[in-house]
Amino acid sequence: MKDPGRRAVFSWALYDWANSAFATTVMAGFFPIFFKQYWCAGMDSTVSTARLGMGNSLSGIVIALASPVLGAIADKGTAKKRFLVFFALTGIIMTSSMVLIPKGAWMLALGVYTLAIIGFLGGNVFYDSLLPGVASGTRMHFVSSLGFSLGYLGGGLLFAFNVWMTLKPSLFGLSNASQAVRLSFLSVGIWWLVFSTPLVLFVRERRSPGEALGIDMIKAGFRQLGQTFRTIRRMKTIFLFLAAYWFYIDGVNTIVLMAVDYGLSIGFRANDLIPALLITQFVGFPCALLFGRLGQRIGAKRSILIAIGVYLIISVFGSFITFKYEFYILAVMIGFVQGGIQSLSRSFYARIIPEGRSAEYFGFYNMLGKFAVIIGPILIGTTGLLLRNFGIVSTLASRIGIVSISLLFLTGGILFSFVDEQKGIREAAYLKNDQAYI
Repeated sequence: MKDPGRRAVFSWALYDWANSAFATTVMAGFFPIFFKQYWCAGMDSTVSTARLGMGNSLSGIVIALASPVLGAIADKGTAKKRFLVFFALTGIIMTSSMVLIPKGAWMLALGVYTLAIIGFLGGNVFYDSLLPGVASGTRMHFVSSLGFSLGYLGGGLLFAFNVWMTLKPSLFGLSNASQAVRLSFLSVGIWWLVFSTPLVLFVRERRSPGEALGIDMIKAGFRQLGQTFRTIRRMKTIFLFLAAYWFYIDGVNTIVLMAVDYGLSIGFRANDLIPALLITQFVGFPCALLFGRLGQRIGAKRSILIAIGVYLIISVFGSFITFKYEFYILAVMIGFVQGGIQSLSRSFYARIIPEGRSAEYFGFYNMLGKFAVIIGPILIGTTGLLLRNFGIVSTLASRIGIVSISLLFLTGGILFSFVDEQKGIREAAYLKNDQAYI
């Protein structure tokens, strides 16, 4: 397969720059705080936290369950771009509309936020599935890394600008920080829309053999998905990779999810932690590219194992930090490997799945990603509770709890070491012929 031109590659990667603004400014940055302080003003913090968690969980479950089905349908109807546009527009419209939600309207805010996350996560399924169409061979590793690196840079730049706008609203002609935050949501929607346009215009989707339309597309998609479920026991390399990925990406996601909470639990202030998030974003930009080159030079498998090793060090080092600068060192270390392990995992997987069924298989991949933040928080929480029951002070219990994440990286690393990429490529070529499983 010949690679399309550089314009198609850059246009594909630019979508990461576009939608990462939602992940940073909305999901990780402003929405959780604004939901509590503005839309849930006067409400008990425990109740608002539970409601926010419900919205996050609901959106994740919807996409996790729907993505393999939608992926199979998209494969059969050559509809990856159409599904991507649908989900992206859903996210863009919902995010932009947050600027109109009045104070205290927590139910409306939560509903809009949930739909925005569904748009964000659903779009990622079909964005990932377009990767094999814009790059081939080991070049996938660099192209996948380019997407993540641009995502870190774009998301970080807009988030930094929005933080500046909320800290100094008068410089922008705004009356207060609340108005700045609401306009930040609108800025994310505009950013997402503008920088998604090149993908729509310049990335071509290869036509599926036996392409179906309308109701036939839906029926063919369900038949294909059913066949995959019946034959998944034969997909040994894919199955082993997904098992390994589920463990180590659970560790990665747990660190992302729990880092701020951990910092607060050991005595840091919230204002000290925002710079750490920005550090991770801007370090992640060049380092994701570095890992892409590393994947081309020494192979994706070795590079992923290196990243897992660094995460093992992070999970141990994190338990010893005392000073603010050490937390920032931890942020640098996370930024060094986070984009690399995510991008190379995506490109490694793209190389071992059957051609013409990428949306379906990335549906499974993203489904695991949505459920891969289960074990880590349980490990941290259970370890901390057990230690406190034995009389250990809560700060020390939190420090020991963070070490427990290393079990996820050890398990994932061991399983991944048995994954044979070349065998997976051969199996993918064999899997192209559906008749092989009938």
